[in-house]
Amino acid sequence: MVSTSFTPIASLVGGALIGLSAVLLMWATGRIAGVSGIAARLFPPYEDRQFPGRLAFIAGLVAAPVLVLLVTGTLPAQTIEANPVVLIVGGLLTGFGSVWGSGCTSGHGVCGLSRLSARSLVATMTFMATGMATVLVMRHWN
Repeated sequence: MVSTSFTPIASLVGGALIGLSAVLLMWATGRIAGVSGIAARLFPPYEDRQFPGRLAFIAGLVAAPVLVLLVTGTLPAQTIEANPVVLIVGGLLTGFGSVWGSGCTSGHGVCGLSRLSARSLVATMTFMATGMATVLVMRHWN
């Protein structure tokens, strides 16, 4: 069985920063911090004045690990115990689920639940249950 490190302080700080960034984006632009929707609207046919803000949001997600590396001199250890085919299929299924569910974990789980959206509650329960089932299968029935 694969063990997972217990990191309550880092998790609390990370969660607080995600919540703060979602609130700041809503306050500054009136937009929900749904990463899949923001990323999808970087591509045609979307053309509006929000493009620079969307690009900056995604650039911030990409730049965050670089900033951690610059500040600490190291990156947290990451291990992915899957072959490339599994990663590709998982990525495609995640993208499909984001489109089919009209949002992703950030849009539904962070922003939708905080707005007491029933649709977001159902979506969040669905992807949490699916994630738990996937872990159960991959760790115990593999």
